[in-house]
Amino acid sequence: MENNVPKALRSVSPSAGAEFSTSASEPSAVGQTVDRTLEGRRATVQNEVERLVSAAFRVIERTGHLEPKVSDILAEAGLSNQAFYRHFRGKHELLVAVLDDGIRGLGRYLTGRTAEAVGPAEAIREWVRGMAAQAQDPGGAQASRPFALARGRLAEAYPAEIARSERVVTASLRVALENARSAGTMPEIEAGPDAEALYHLMMGWVEARLIEERIPSDHEVARLEAFVMAGLERPSPTSSSPAENPALEPGTGDPKT
Repeated sequence: MENNVPKALRSVSPSAGAEFSTSASEPSAVGQTVDRTLEGRRATVQNEVERLVSAAFRVIERTGHLEPKVSDILAEAGLSNQAFYRHFRGKHELLVAVLDDGIRGLGRYLTGRTAEAVGPAEAIREWVRGMAAQAQDPGGAQASRPFALARGRLAEAYPAEIARSERVVTASLRVALENARSAGTMPEIEAGPDAEALYHLMMGWVEARLIEERIPSDHEVARLEAFVMAGLERPSPTSSSPAENPALEPGTGDPKT
């Protein structure tokens, strides 16, 4: 592309581009102006969206309900009704953004825990403990409870967004599972399906504790961790021999009659 002048203008004045660009590697004056304008708008948009997301979370945390009034969110954010609908088509779309923001924070937290682990098995254990910590921390549990109650509804309305949240949460777990299989310590692992199964196991367990409004004990978490590891560390299946299966006739493989 020889310059940044729109094609329609170049067709009228082929030499117009020379006024704005001296070489293909240097941005034109027009391009710099556009970039400054867009950068300013992006900063404004990002600021307003972040204020709305933060305000919605604070209102939800304070009230314990996932259905806050838009007027309450706007009052908390100090923004107008017009600002809200400039970025979101409705309240549930904002709630998905709030959930996504929290999920990304959880993903970073789990990645940090697993990164400090020594070996893939310990990394998997740290992931399980990190997930369980959502229900063990009283403050975090209170803030997460409204989303636990509404997660099914949000998943039905926004399946792509919820699926993306699963990938974010299990990213570090998948790495640990792949490493464990490569090391030969967990030969039966299939990283993708196993990560998905563990995600639903842990999310279901956490959500149950949040709905019950009960803080699980360290003993409960230890038992859950042991259950997970026992499944992942299962040995490879071996073919049955006649001695192991007396119901088979030796040398024939047929049941005794």
